[in-house]
Amino acid sequence: MDAAALERDAVHFAQLAVQRDQGGRYQEAVFYYKEAAQALIYAGMAGSSLENIQDKINEYLERVQALYSAVQSQNCDPLKPKQQLDLERARFLVTQAFDEDDKGNAEEAIELYTEAVDLCLKTSNETSDQSLQSKLKLLARQALDRAEALKESMSKSSQKDKPTAVKSNQPVRTFFPLGPDFSLSDKPQTVRTVQSSEPQGQRYTAEEIEVLRKTSKINGIEYVPFMNVDLRERFAFPVPFSDKCGKLPLSPKQKAIFSRWVRPDDLTNNPTMIYTVSSFSIKQTIVSDCSFVASLAISAAYERRYNKKLITSIIYPQNKKGEPEYNPCGKYMVKLHINGVPRKVIIDDQLPVDRNGELLCSYSNNKSELWVSLIEKAYMKVMGGYDFPGSNSNIDLHALTGWIPERIAMHSDSQNFSKENSFRMLYQRFHKGDVLITTATGVMSEEEGEKWGLVPTHAYAVLDIREYKGLQFIQLKNPWSHLRWKGRYSENDLRNWTPELQKYLNFDPRTAQKIDNGIFWISWEDLCQYFDVIYLSWNPSLFRESTCIHRMILQTIENLSQWWYIRVMGKEFTTQVYSACKFTFSKIPTPYIVSKRINGQWKGQSAGGCGNFRDSHRNNPVYQFQLEKAGPLLIELRGPRQYSVGFELVTVSVVGDPGSSGFQKRSSGDYRCGFCYLEVENVLAGIYNIIPSTFLPKQEGPFFLDFNSVNPVKVTQLQ
Repeated sequence: MDAAALERDAVHFAQLAVQRDQGGRYQEAVFYYKEAAQALIYAGMAGSSLENIQDKINEYLERVQALYSAVQSQNCDPLKPKQQLDLERARFLVTQAFDEDDKGNAEEAIELYTEAVDLCLKTSNETSDQSLQSKLKLLARQALDRAEALKESMSKSSQKDKPTAVKSNQPVRTFFPLGPDFSLSDKPQTVRTVQSSEPQGQRYTAEEIEVLRKTSKINGIEYVPFMNVDLRERFAFPVPFSDKCGKLPLSPKQKAIFSRWVRPDDLTNNPTMIYTVSSFSIKQTIVSDCSFVASLAISAAYERRYNKKLITSIIYPQNKKGEPEYNPCGKYMVKLHINGVPRKVIIDDQLPVDRNGELLCSYSNNKSELWVSLIEKAYMKVMGGYDFPGSNSNIDLHALTGWIPERIAMHSDSQNFSKENSFRMLYQRFHKGDVLITTATGVMSEEEGEKWGLVPTHAYAVLDIREYKGLQFIQLKNPWSHLRWKGRYSENDLRNWTPELQKYLNFDPRTAQKIDNGIFWISWEDLCQYFDVIYLSWNPSLFRESTCIHRMILQTIENLSQWWYIRVMGKEFTTQVYSACKFTFSKIPTPYIVSKRINGQWKGQSAGGCGNFRDSHRNNPVYQFQLEKAGPLLIELRGPRQYSVGFELVTVSVVGDPGSSGFQKRSSGDYRCGFCYLEVENVLAGIYNIIPSTFLPKQEGPFFLDFNSVNPVKVTQLQ
């Protein structure tokens, strides 16, 4: 967004803040004061010429601080009675009926009008409030009149002569691309030839459609691909909607303090889907989905900065402007990219709370705002529940946006990392709006984490990247909305925060000391030292795309800027590959045969953890095998999904001169949840050791090693 637009945002939010402040609605006032301050911060970054911006920012933040005590002590207004909520549902039914009426869907409109009439009359008989009765009866009369008019119109239309049926010479019925007939239980239908003028995104072959059917069942629930017909999903009901799949499983931390499931109108009198899309208002709680919340934060920041509907476009129902709206009937649909295509996820609005009525899921700082909690609930449903073991931002951002993932490991032996080149690339691409970025810490002790204000193995959203007189800075947000960096350029490091630097970054350390919102600046040098990995998600419009369908054991795609591997045993799947340059993508036969599988139960001392735990790492099992002749080799390690696994391949001895093709050690790379692999194109004949491990010590469970080679291998367990 340009400076002028951000300035208008700031004025708008400040006006709303003052109105709420004067009206005694302090919680909403706090929210809008914060948004006004953030809009001014971004306006300054965009080159605003307004005078005394920092003074205004400080004024708003000081008022926030002053209102905190008032928010804590303010008595909540009594919640609306059931009859008032019924009136709101009836109004929503009528609104949805109007929409169907406008579209010419008379039967659907009549059904909705009729349900609204029945609800109004039933509720009117239940209340003694004369004013409420009048509103209910008026709404019922309006709905009934329109329903009767529609019925009369349909009756007249049906009296007309019906057109003579013409026998069709067309072949059997077809649908395109997936159509309302799409179902896991249906056999694939014939698909007509796609014309070149049709949208690229809807070009599915019959084979692809069958694959999509098979990949629609996830964690026992069907998630069919999102289609145009889904825009007609029904959201209005006379009683609150409940998901037929039931309540989501809770995590152990949630269960320990869980009280009940509530709907938004059990928490606030003014539930709203979105007040404003802001990364600063998102707060993670005890669900272990920091990477998802960080991904949500940067997606919101992108939408706010570039005025592109990256997040708000995926939530339904929507009004005629395409904006998601609050549904008093409690049903929502979220569009997520899962298993290769956008899929619809249906949820209700029931959320878990503790004994004090505090939400046990992520939420907006303005607790009347629902989009954060509902998008998280949709993603947790697909992932199997709130008992989520965690993922990474590549997976989460692709689900939210469909953008193309990339990963930069800053401390990996298997990847050359250039600080300067990486910063330059991130800086340029970030400010062009080409990429969304998060970063994550690695393993560190509690003492280290406390010293530096960082959370071990934790994801952070990248909100900004700046450079000033040779100094390079990254602005991060902790999804917890508290706990900030304590090193150089923290709010307590007054020595390094020169007045010039404060002005350039629009940052006042003394003001920041008053409120810990989890947002901080860190130098690029320190980020490279204390963080392990950077996750990027690229705008798909920057890439060429190709799709291929396979039934095979191993598929390797070559001649790209990066290698892509997919391992599927005896199942069909689609593969989408993206590249910034021209490329070809086709099937190749696999050179591998399954020749050996070893499994074992790791317990206690035999699970020594990764190499960071030097004392216990030596306790990991060691498997030795011998290759009789040189050739390609694929090794896999599988284990329980909740454990991250990895392994090392170490050369003991080789036959003949190893030359340039030999190696001392190879790693499967960064640890991954439940599955990892290593492929070596040409392994010399000789003896090798494999040292498998889980990420942390003493993680017990069954683990399996698979060996795939052109020649059989004999494996011996050394320890």
